[in-house]
Amino acid sequence: MTNRKSQVLIVDDEPAICQLISHLLEQEGLIPLVALDGKTALQQLRAASPDMLIVDLKLPDLDGLEILRQAKALDEDLPVVILTAHAKVPGAVEAMRAAAFDYLAKPYDHEDLVRVVHRALAERELKLRLKQFNRQTNANHDLTEIMGPSKAIGGLIADINRVAKSNFNVVIVGETGSGKEVVAQAIHGAGPRAKGPFVPVDSGAIPETLFEAELFGHEKGAFTGAIGRKPGRFEVASGGTLFLDEILNLPLSAQAKVLRALQEKSFCRVGGTQPIKTDVRVLAAGNLDLDEAVAAGRFRADLFYRLSEFTLRIPPLRQRKEDILYLAKRFLDLTNQELKKAVLGFSEPAIQALLNYNWPGNVRQLRSTIRRSVLLARDVVTEQHLDILQEEHDAGRCVVPPTHGGTVTPATGLSLKTIVAQSTTAVEREILLQTLRQTGGNKAKAARLLQIDYKTIQSKIKQYGIIPNQGTL
Repeated sequence: MTNRKSQVLIVDDEPAICQLISHLLEQEGLIPLVALDGKTALQQLRAASPDMLIVDLKLPDLDGLEILRQAKALDEDLPVVILTAHAKVPGAVEAMRAAAFDYLAKPYDHEDLVRVVHRALAERELKLRLKQFNRQTNANHDLTEIMGPSKAIGGLIADINRVAKSNFNVVIVGETGSGKEVVAQAIHGAGPRAKGPFVPVDSGAIPETLFEAELFGHEKGAFTGAIGRKPGRFEVASGGTLFLDEILNLPLSAQAKVLRALQEKSFCRVGGTQPIKTDVRVLAAGNLDLDEAVAAGRFRADLFYRLSEFTLRIPPLRQRKEDILYLAKRFLDLTNQELKKAVLGFSEPAIQALLNYNWPGNVRQLRSTIRRSVLLARDVVTEQHLDILQEEHDAGRCVVPPTHGGTVTPATGLSLKTIVAQSTTAVEREILLQTLRQTGGNKAKAARLLQIDYKTIQSKIKQYGIIPNQGTL
């Protein structure tokens, strides 16, 4: 927030109410302005340009909705709170549809009024800061809408704008659901290759034996089932951008061939001998730092250096809570349009639940939660509609192994190190079994729940002899 005190215009034909609200606002360090009729209110709006408007729905000359519309015409970002003695009348719903920030029924709780005022002013400040930031950095507005207006995302957008204008290969690091492909598309769209193709590759969804054919294509008869020539992703992406998602799932054999293709700017299809020229910019993404995988020997250092000419890290949603309500409101509006509903917003307990939850699935999880909530809600989204505490409980169930009575009995002659290793193995296997039961044998979904990559869960399943959807489960 800025150091300037915010001005709040109060419009009500009852002087006692104006005086009471003024007193409450002054206690909060705000500057109240008062108008007892609509005509005076419009004059104040033009002369003083207040930061917020609190207006009674029923006035002697103009009603609150007309003042709301004219106020929005003067300042589209001005938050307006409607006061009404009849909260359930159609006028309250109409007020929300006319872009009121909120409405309060008389008699209202003083603490509720103060909370609404602070939320409205905070949202206005965020919007103004966002507009200023976008003017300064020429950031992609669509990306801001999708990811949020926080300082953390603002810094990310500035980095995207800087690197997009280059031809650097970029590594994008972020948790599941944080928007890695969205960032990759923004880099492509703002860069010199924007007119070329953007070709995404989900490395976690390709069987290890098919990686080379998927990336570089194959000739007819190159292997069983190759009934014709097929271009690979490197060939299709030539002149544009190749996005390698979940890059840590690339097997070492494929890593070597990707490195060679980047170094020589050419490759051969599987079963072919004729080199094919390619000119691609590679954007690679993962939910873990690649340098950790390099240190562990799971990723080639030379390919890492080739890919990581620049690194972008997407902060998780739990570290930028100011984006949560912005995105929740955006998803609510979009779902209202989709379902042709008029859900007005969120109850105060729902807002607190949204802010207090850690969102392990990040923006993707928030979007799914809001869509489901709007489907269930009638007027406002409540904490019960969100149901995120139950979600957290269900997710947690898959990682609670049986205690077997709560004791561990050491086997005779075994060292502590051996006992711990055996116990760890048993616990890990049990966690995998429970998670796969919960997901119906869906390995990709289980990997997301356990926050590991697809290749890791495949190797663990093989290591422990787990057969999804069969008798072992």
